[in-house]
Amino acid sequence: MKNVLVINSSLSHDKGNSNILSQKLLARLQASTAVNVVERNLAEMELPHLTMNEMLAWGSEVSSRSEEQVALNSLSELFIADLQQADTVVIGMPMYNFGVPSTFKAWIDRVARAGITFKYTETGPQGLLSNKKVYVLAARGGMYAGTPKDTQTEYLKDVLGFLGLTDIDFVYAEGLAMGPDAAATAWSNAEKSISSLIA
Repeated sequence: MKNVLVINSSLSHDKGNSNILSQKLLARLQASTAVNVVERNLAEMELPHLTMNEMLAWGSEVSSRSEEQVALNSLSELFIADLQQADTVVIGMPMYNFGVPSTFKAWIDRVARAGITFKYTETGPQGLLSNKKVYVLAARGGMYAGTPKDTQTEYLKDVLGFLGLTDIDFVYAEGLAMGPDAAATAWSNAEKSISSLIA
């Protein structure tokens, strides 16, 4: 049985286009093989920005942590365990103001931990999460893929690759706010892409 981790961050929750896309891909995975699914909706969790107190808590001795430090560690430890146990990672990715949602960045800040998910070596950083498949389901109101305004794709390749997650496929649903015809085409193309990735 495969362990599948689903990360969503749409402010519209289940009605968000990126969430709908991630659920479509998840349904294909579930139809093709037995899976155990963990879903994290970062918008529902109201994930706060990373603070210095939280970072300092990470470096504290486990045996001497205060109740506050234990609580501050809990989110990072939960998210890292999610990733370590996952065979497949499904990321629903809306585009907000040409970037990733701030809650997703807050998630990244908690899973990028030196000595746990990456390490520095004499030849540079090395990701410690490997042999995992990643699918990014990107939903956008306009058309950005392949243009300089698509800041998401390269950022996600870079930051996930930094952790060792290099086997990434992207599915785009673009033009969703450009009228009903454009939206229908976007959904059709995205569903075709999903079908081709997961036979």
